[in-house]
Amino acid sequence: MSTQSTPGIDEAGTIDHPSRSDGFVRGISAAIGGPLGDHATALNRPAGRERRFWTAVRIVLALTCLTLALHWVQKSPCQDGAWQNNVQYTRFCYTDVLALYYAEGLNEGKVPYRDHPVEYPVLTGYFMGALGLPVHAIGEGDPSINQGQWFYNLNALVLGALAVATVAVILALRRRRPWDAALFALAPALVLTATVNWDLLAIGLAAFGLLAWARKRPALAGVLLGLAGAAKLWPLFLLGPILILALRADRVRAALTAIGTAIVAVVLVNLPAARAYPENWDRFFELNTTRPIDWGTLWYIGRYLDGKVGNDPAKLGPFEWLNANIPTLNTLSYALFGLACLGVAVLALRAPRRPRLAQLGFLVVAAFLIFSKVWSQQFVLWLLPLVVLARPKWGAFLAWQIAEVCYFVAFYGELLGAATSRPVFPEGVFVLASTLRLATVVVLCGFVVREILHPEQDAVRATYPDDPDGGVLDGAPDAPWIDRWRRRETSSEPQPEPVPTT
Repeated sequence: MSTQSTPGIDEAGTIDHPSRSDGFVRGISAAIGGPLGDHATALNRPAGRERRFWTAVRIVLALTCLTLALHWVQKSPCQDGAWQNNVQYTRFCYTDVLALYYAEGLNEGKVPYRDHPVEYPVLTGYFMGALGLPVHAIGEGDPSINQGQWFYNLNALVLGALAVATVAVILALRRRRPWDAALFALAPALVLTATVNWDLLAIGLAAFGLLAWARKRPALAGVLLGLAGAAKLWPLFLLGPILILALRADRVRAALTAIGTAIVAVVLVNLPAARAYPENWDRFFELNTTRPIDWGTLWYIGRYLDGKVGNDPAKLGPFEWLNANIPTLNTLSYALFGLACLGVAVLALRAPRRPRLAQLGFLVVAAFLIFSKVWSQQFVLWLLPLVVLARPKWGAFLAWQIAEVCYFVAFYGELLGAATSRPVFPEGVFVLASTLRLATVVVLCGFVVREILHPEQDAVRATYPDDPDGGVLDGAPDAPWIDRWRRRETSSEPQPEPVPTT
């Protein structure tokens, strides 16, 4: 595809400028004089050859550091661990990182899995121990230090570095579109949830896995995605889109290499804990099998509606019944997610042009969250890098982020009400915030599907010829069987009746 007529980019690969290419940003820029001009932006300068110090890449990285600093300040009221008068809820500063330092026995020198069960996948447990046990050892030698605060700050430093690394990966994948990474850097969700849990560990590893795939190193990509999946489960879902796209492009060997090395990585990381301490290792799977409907999910919204619609209080509504029959709830949740994945696969094979990897990856992970019985506040971070790579447009992104902020505030109100036994606001307010979050994610999915079906609307393909994340798939033609399939479908369509001539 020629780039001569593409707005914001020439044949040399100049940088895309959102004030010209993004309709929302272009409209907002009218308030400050309109889009940047040719002299201000130096549009004819190829990407990567800026001579100024404050290039787009450095600005975005600096913004990421600023956002993480603001997050650290926002969480600072909770860092000493003296959570009196529910300060962790009234100041919105609760974090599992600090709470679990004590709950998991790290403050007593307990080794994860060996001395106690851990509710997370093994790499997260190893990570907790790798940072927590040295802090405990230092605290044993110097009782004056606040071990919990040291542990939190050490985690914040490492997780912050992983967040910066994730932005660096996005910048590496979008050299012609560096401002796309500002979506991640300036996301309100990053300010509010960066260190609520250890999700940035999996996000950073998954980002490097996508980079390795884009650099045509499928074995390394599989290892990194496998390690990410050993920290949080969702990165393993990205292997499905890789396989489907490889089938369409007739590049199955690369996909199978990535899947194989991912399986090996997951097994090798899990094996030591699983063999030595099987019961403690199994805690993560047991908890996910037995836990009921959690706050803020589709199923939680349904339970609320059960109470509003049902007239007989002695009779359980369908969602309340599912909450009392957890095996059925699990089966239904997994089945809906499986159907969604099947739909994504069909979409990938039938689309007029092979979709981009990030588009399918976003749809699959979003589907998992939509149908899951658990949707914790920090899970928003899972979608951040994927939506930046899949659909780097500011309008719908900001609407989604506003919904996430509303949910964040409502969620802490719900926590405070549960802690004090005095509701902060009616339950319907929290359900409304949950519904808005769910709806905005569904809308984003709809936009991604639309751009898959109409690739001329895809902002990334307006800048790149094909898929900059595709690796061996980038620029590859469709497999011959795809062409034969399309010809058969075309030939099977009813043909119009010939018009008689006189």
